[in-house]
Amino acid sequence: MALTDNTPRHADMMIKVCGMRDPRNIADVASLSPMLMGFIFHEGSPRNAKGLSPECVKSLPEFIRPVAVTVNKSDSEIMDICEAYGFKIVQLHGNESPEQCRRLKDSGLTVFKAIGLKDECVDIERVSAYENAVDMFVFDYKCESHGGSGKKFSWDILADYPLKVPYLLSGGIGPDDVDAIVAAMRPGMAGIDINSRFETAPGIKNLSKLINFIVSLRKFNEHEPNSIPFWEKAK
Repeated sequence: MALTDNTPRHADMMIKVCGMRDPRNIADVASLSPMLMGFIFHEGSPRNAKGLSPECVKSLPEFIRPVAVTVNKSDSEIMDICEAYGFKIVQLHGNESPEQCRRLKDSGLTVFKAIGLKDECVDIERVSAYENAVDMFVFDYKCESHGGSGKKFSWDILADYPLKVPYLLSGGIGPDDVDAIVAAMRPGMAGIDINSRFETAPGIKNLSKLINFIVSLRKFNEHEPNSIPFWEKAK
């Protein structure tokens, strides 16, 4: 059967490594060439990157797109962070409205919106309110705290995902999940967002775990480091 435009291809799968804050660890992870690297700017997070030098982000290789992760910040606060560090992508991880997402997108930023899900079903009405206001969803496990719980929701609830906005799977993805990730590939899924289960301490990634995971995943995901993300091709 011929592939259609909506058919997921493992070669297109994005890998986002989030929660980076240590310059040496950032350089080590960058050597593995993930497409996206997330930096959390939230006072309540043990991975808060507020004290990180902007040059550490600006000096990343061109094929790694840095992402500013924020929680319930104002437009001006977000724009200040993006201007200081050179971010062109922002991931909103709080209760930000579709209207705020649209304003930030209209300003020229690429906007990811994190939405918490549980095992019963996807609240499509709530999610679809953001459909024309964001470039990507990040589906995480729904919990009270912001910044993730290290837990998974049932990925099966996305089997009939009907929206055109692509998404990253997030929440509790660990070193042993390669087969489950490959099995979860379906139309709409752009890639994965990994964080706490690859750490030796908050914000410090275990290089051995990351290397084994990424090498295993890239047997299915032949990532080209200089490839252009789909959202940049569309602009």
